[in-house]
Amino acid sequence: MFRGNHPTRVDEKGRLKVPSEFKRLIDEKYGTQFYITSLDGKVAQVYPFEEWQRIEEKLSRLSNFNPTKKKFLNRTNYYGQVVEMDGQGRLLIPALVRDSAEIKGEVAVVGNLTYLEVQSIERYRKNIEENPFTADDEKTLDELGI
Repeated sequence: MFRGNHPTRVDEKGRLKVPSEFKRLIDEKYGTQFYITSLDGKVAQVYPFEEWQRIEEKLSRLSNFNPTKKKFLNRTNYYGQVVEMDGQGRLLIPALVRDSAEIKGEVAVVGNLTYLEVQSIERYRKNIEENPFTADDEKTLDELGI
C-alpha cells in the first residue's frame, strides 16, 4: 500500500523522480508501466498499470449507458496516458496534466493506498488549510467503521 507524503521535484522535461519510499514498493509488487490521469486537471493520479486494469475490469461490467461511467472515462481518457518508468526511476507526467495542474518544480507525491497523487506542493498545502477535517468527517468515518 502506498502511504505518506514524499515531496520531490519534477524536472524541466516534466519527469517525476519517484520517491524511494514508493519506488521500493513498485519494484517489489509492480512492473514499470503506469497509467497517469486526472479527474479534475488539478491533481495527477499515478496508477501502477495493474491497479488501473482492476478499475477498468470493474467499469467494463457496467452498462455503457451509465452516465457516471461515461463521465469518469471521459475525464480519465482525456488526461490519461500509459507511461513507462525509465531506468532512473522517473515517470514522464503527460503534458496535458502537467500544464493543467501546474506540476513543476517541488511537488507532493502522496500515497493513496493503490495509487499515487502528484500535485503542486503549494496547491496541496493550500487545499489542506482550506478544507479542515471536521466533526462530520469523523462521523462519516465512524459510520464506515474506521
